[in-house]
Amino acid sequence: MSGPLEGKVALVAGATRGAGRGIAVELGAAGATVYATGRSTRARRSEYDRPETVEDTADLVTAAGGRGIAVPVDHLDRAAVRALVDRIADEQGRLDVLVNDIWGGEHLFAWDTPVWEHDLDNGLRLLRLAVETHAVTSHFALPLLLRHPGGLAVEVTDGTADYNRDTYRVSFFYDLAKASVLRMGFALGHELGPRGATAVALTPGWLRSEIMLDHFGVREDNWRDALAQVPHFAISETPRYVGRAVAALAADPDVARWNGQSLSSGGLAQVYGFTDLDGSRPDAWRYLVEVQDAGGPADVTGYR
Repeated sequence: MSGPLEGKVALVAGATRGAGRGIAVELGAAGATVYATGRSTRARRSEYDRPETVEDTADLVTAAGGRGIAVPVDHLDRAAVRALVDRIADEQGRLDVLVNDIWGGEHLFAWDTPVWEHDLDNGLRLLRLAVETHAVTSHFALPLLLRHPGGLAVEVTDGTADYNRDTYRVSFFYDLAKASVLRMGFALGHELGPRGATAVALTPGWLRSEIMLDHFGVREDNWRDALAQVPHFAISETPRYVGRAVAALAADPDVARWNGQSLSSGGLAQVYGFTDLDGSRPDAWRYLVEVQDAGGPADVTGYR
C-alpha cells in the first residue's frame, strides 16, 4: 500500500453500497486500511434485498490499493459494535478515521406524507437506523480514535445545514433524520476538537448510487439516458466523489479548520481540487438553490 493515508486505519460504518462504498474505496485508493461494515453479506441479505455486499466493498478497497476488511455488523447491536471496535484495537492499535454512513431507511419513508399519515412503525424504524446507529457507533469507536491525535469523524447526511434549514426534506421522519446527523457533526466537533480530533458533517450531492441508477433504469455507463425523465439529474455525481472528499479531509494536516462544520462534496472539490470520475466537479447544492429550486431549466453550465 502507498498513498497519503498509508498506515492509517479507517472504519466506514455502512459501507455496503452508495456513499459508504465510494468512501471506503477512495480511502483505500489513498492507502488506508479500511474496515467496511454493513448488514448485506454474501451469505445473507439485509431487508433491502439487494445484491451488493460488504465483502464486495472490501474487495474493491483492496483492488484500489488499500486493505479492505469486511465485517458484517448491525450497528443497532451494541455488543456487535463493541466487538468490532475491540477487533480494530487488537489488530491495528489505532483508528484514524470514523465514517458514520449508516442509513438503511430507503424503503421506510413516504414522500410528502405528513407525520399523522405516515406509517409510524416505519418512521420510528427509520430514526433508529439513521440516527441511533450513528450514536451507538460513535460511543464505542471514538475512544479508540482519540488514542492518537489528528483523528477524523465524518457524519454522512443528505443536505447541508444551510439548505436543510430552509428546505423541507421529503417528510417529517426523513427531515428529522438528516437534520439529526447534521447536528451530530456539530456536537461531535465540540467534544472532539478540544481532545485533538476533528468532526464534520458531510453530504454528497445528487448521488448516482446503485439504488438510484436502478430507479431510473440506467447504469453508470449510460446514466445520461435518465435525463429524458429527470433533466436536473445532469448535476448528479458518483459515490466516489464524496469518497474523494473524505480522503482529502483525512490527508489534510490542517483538517481541524473544518471542525464542527457542514460540508459538501462539491464544496470541498473547489478547495482540494479533486474531481469526480469523469473529471468534472459537480456542485450540486449550489445548483439546487440557484437552478432547480428556482424553477430554471436544467443547465449545469458553470456547476460541474
